[in-house]
Amino acid sequence: MSDGKQKETDGKQTETGADVPAQRGKPLGPPPAHLGAGSDDGDLADDLKEAYWSVYDGAAANATVGEILVRLPRIVRRVGELAWRADRRATIALVVLQLGSAAMSAFGLMASVAVLHQLFGEGPTPDRVRAAVPQILLVVAFLAARALLEAGVSLTQAHVTPKIRTALEREFLQLTAHVRLEVVDDAEWHDDAYRAHDRGLFYARQIVGQVVSLASAGLGILGTAGVLAVLHPLLIALLPLSVLPVGAAAIRSARARFHSFRRWNALQRRVRLFSWLLLDRDSAAELRSDTAQRALLDEHHRITARIAEEDTRLGVHSAKLALTGRALGGVGTGITYVALALMLVAGWMPLAAGAGAVLAIQAAQGSLTRFMDVAHLVYEHAMWVDDLLAFQERCRSLQPRRHGPAAPEKVAAIELRDVSYTYPGKEVPALDGVSMTLRAGETVAFVGVNGSGKSTCSKVIAGLYDPVSGAVCWDGIDTAGMDAESLQARVSVVLQDPLHYPFSALANITASRGTLTEAEPRQALDAATASGADQVVAELPDTWRTLLSKRFKGGQELSAGQWAKIAVARGLYKDAPVLLLDEPTASMDPRAEHAVYQAVLRDKHRPDRITVLISHRLASVVECDRIYVFDAGRIVESGTHDELMARGGEYAEMFTLQADAYQAGTGAAR
Repeated sequence: MSDGKQKETDGKQTETGADVPAQRGKPLGPPPAHLGAGSDDGDLADDLKEAYWSVYDGAAANATVGEILVRLPRIVRRVGELAWRADRRATIALVVLQLGSAAMSAFGLMASVAVLHQLFGEGPTPDRVRAAVPQILLVVAFLAARALLEAGVSLTQAHVTPKIRTALEREFLQLTAHVRLEVVDDAEWHDDAYRAHDRGLFYARQIVGQVVSLASAGLGILGTAGVLAVLHPLLIALLPLSVLPVGAAAIRSARARFHSFRRWNALQRRVRLFSWLLLDRDSAAELRSDTAQRALLDEHHRITARIAEEDTRLGVHSAKLALTGRALGGVGTGITYVALALMLVAGWMPLAAGAGAVLAIQAAQGSLTRFMDVAHLVYEHAMWVDDLLAFQERCRSLQPRRHGPAAPEKVAAIELRDVSYTYPGKEVPALDGVSMTLRAGETVAFVGVNGSGKSTCSKVIAGLYDPVSGAVCWDGIDTAGMDAESLQARVSVVLQDPLHYPFSALANITASRGTLTEAEPRQALDAATASGADQVVAELPDTWRTLLSKRFKGGQELSAGQWAKIAVARGLYKDAPVLLLDEPTASMDPRAEHAVYQAVLRDKHRPDRITVLISHRLASVVECDRIYVFDAGRIVESGTHDELMARGGEYAEMFTLQADAYQAGTGAAR
């Protein structure tokens, strides 16, 4: 099809001669005159997709009491295993102290019953009081012992909990920092990683104390039940009458809080969208240019009003539940006390035993309420901890190769033999049967349109991706059998959007050798000089020591071009036998770009280095020893600049288009 026919097909000319696109597909009608920024009716939270970090929020509110109780033993065992791995001695001490505290509580209750027996026994009041003094002292002793044991529980817990968090976090970061690159590219894995970090590690720290509280409440219930059994076996049957209504109210209240939190959390996510736009540095200029502040503030106010309504609704609902629970608990307690009175009248137990039963029942009510509240928390938070542990186990299977020989320190030739690579979740290969040979002392260029496979090819060479098929050989040895990290250590990669380390200027260069604190002074200066970063560092307030982040006092922020020079210096400082530069000068001004090419890309004094340049600016690859042209994952042309221009193919067309654009601009300026 000729150019004229193509133009007639794709568009039509206006009277000024400009091309406009032709209409395709279904025509678009005018928009509505009014469209709210969110839901005008119903629940604002319904508009939001469930966040990756909220998948277990409200799980306890949807579980039955039976499900919670059945799962609690496994949760306690899992937390015990974590504590055991973190500190065995402290874990044993924690269990012993907790059991001792529960025993002291039960003994204290029994001693209190004995005091009541003495006080309500026969004889003159002074004699009864004097007779009760030893029992009172015993109660004080038990309470003091319990206080000491609980202090011991708190101290031991203070030793165990940070160790669990530290061990889990260290293992989490160790695993995630080393998973293969294609794994990190997976958005689902990325969400799982942040969820495990933000929620799993947070609740792993809390769950130890919660399990301790759960155990304390459970042992308290058993202790009071034991006291009641000693006083009179029938009291065990009376215990549910006063305790279960309180427990039911606690369950309803806990579930209401969890449901409300889920809704409230979704509303907070919505309002944070507007808060972020109002505060974000990147949006500040356009926000003011559009004068959109009032519109955002109005929507922010609308949502915060909904949040206030939700807070009020939860408060009212909780008050009603508490009232209902207390009323039902009061009825049950009343029935219990009536039954106690009948037992006293019938002479089944003495008055002192009845008074002791009242104390035990009240203690059981408090323990059960606390048990149900904590059980809901433990149930839900354990899901986050399980999620964290499952994610860590998954990461163990996604680690790079750590077996086989180390990659050689020098390489004379790298050969790609029919290499193909397809990104996870994609059907079309990013590389499709690529073959080439790169030799030491050469500067090679990869060019092509976006998505043609050139950057993917460079990552395969760097050992960041393993080929799906084919082989990458260093001096004839397949890298598939080499230790992956040693291979990556032999390749220096400089990317278009380099990492901005929030550390010193020197650390931003030495990081390529795996250190932030040690440097080879002469080599660091040479690398900075070659890349042009020496002038960037020299103009900083504290030169090499200057922190390159506004997060710190006196920290400095660099421009994109200055960061690019630092990144090139970082790549050169690594002094690897393979240097890959992926659009490193895209953000530099022409003079700085020219200086980098002169000092690095055209350096003929490194016969031991393979240099690969990826660039859209074809003027920068003219002097490369060989140019590979990529298209749809394949190499469609290769040769020197002159050979490719003489061939008149894809490269020649791209180069001519860029050259014509510069010449047209020059002509217009004249």
